[in-house]
Amino acid sequence: TFFSLFIRRKACQAKTCLIVPRLVAVPLRPIIRCPTVWYHTKVRAGLFSPPSPGQAASINKKVVHTIGIAVDPRRCNRSIKSLQANIQQLKEYCSKLILFPRKASAPKKGDSSAEEIKMATQLAGPVMSIRNV
Repeated sequence: TFFSLFIRRKACQAKTCLIVPRLVAVPLRPIIRCPTVWYHTKVRAGLFSPPSPGQAASINKKVVHTIGIAVDPRRCNRSIKSLQANIQQLKEYCSKLILFPRKASAPKKGDSSAEEIKMATQLAGPVMSIRNV
């Protein structure tokens, strides 16, 4: 049993303030169409297929999980139209993404500038909304 829940909650809130801004809780998911004739007009969030969208959007496959992109190794793209839409979504996501350097003293090539890091805020809602097209 935990008796001092108020104190524990305050400690948790203080701890989260120290690590903000951080990666969003829900990773970016691609736009996919539901299967079967009954639902095929609806689009929903799915999982990216591993090689093609990342390669087409010039993202290294080892970095994909670290920047918050959901990948399913079993999935494959059968439609070029959906593949192009997902590549566009990945490029838009990467343009908005702010990468913090691991070492502040020695930033690397893909890291954001000091001004962008100061302006960074934590995203609370969904990463990118999916609209039925």
